[in-house]
Amino acid sequence: MNETINLFLLALLGSVIALFGGVVFLFSRNLSNILEKYSVPFAAGVMVTVSLLGLIPEAEHEIGDLVYWIVLASFITVYLFEHLFFGIHHHGVDDEHHKEISNSSVGLVIFGDTIHNFIDGVAIGASFMINPNLGFITALSTFLHEVPHEIGDFGILLKAGWKRTRILIVNIISSLMTIVGAFLVYTFNQNDTLNGSLMAVSAGVFLYLGASDFLPKIKDQKLHRLKSILPLLLGSLIIILTLLLIPHEH
Repeated sequence: MNETINLFLLALLGSVIALFGGVVFLFSRNLSNILEKYSVPFAAGVMVTVSLLGLIPEAEHEIGDLVYWIVLASFITVYLFEHLFFGIHHHGVDDEHHKEISNSSVGLVIFGDTIHNFIDGVAIGASFMINPNLGFITALSTFLHEVPHEIGDFGILLKAGWKRTRILIVNIISSLMTIVGAFLVYTFNQNDTLNGSLMAVSAGVFLYLGASDFLPKIKDQKLHRLKSILPLLLGSLIIILTLLLIPHEH
């Protein structure tokens, strides 16, 4: 029973709680600008470090060298999906592509966001099944990269003419897919090999989003070098210390 509650709280952290970072956008554009600017490099450091030092080593313990093939395949698959379907993530609202937003594009953003939330849940569930402490680290990483993501999504839907209440309801429903993904893994998967494979998929997704999605956004924001480097290093350092201090042995 305690395991179920713990997993639910971790999935909640990586989904609905992170969603309310986007609510900041609805009430204060200035606050959301500050949060989005500095949370993006911070989240990039978190995601890359979690992938390389947290998820991949644990997955390798479960499935051996196969992990690297799965990470590569996941990395490429997310790239193709993002570019074929106009992108899972949109962290800014002032890009040229977002000046005019069609209904079909909005639908694809919501669809992609829902799939991404489900993948986050799978990552949290698979990590939790291997070790609850690693599940916490994965949920924390998910929370940190979802906050700027949700701010971006809220901005896109506002520019598309959506009402604030509708935006909030749709995003809450989408974010609940994180909980669904986590509990599907927890309920139906008792296979360590499959857990390791799912963690490898999650590592590939996190690595892509951190290195290919978040890091380029730092340059687009035109932050002073120190203001972009320090949050990046801080995010990485926090995860390193967390991995060292929180036991997650096999």
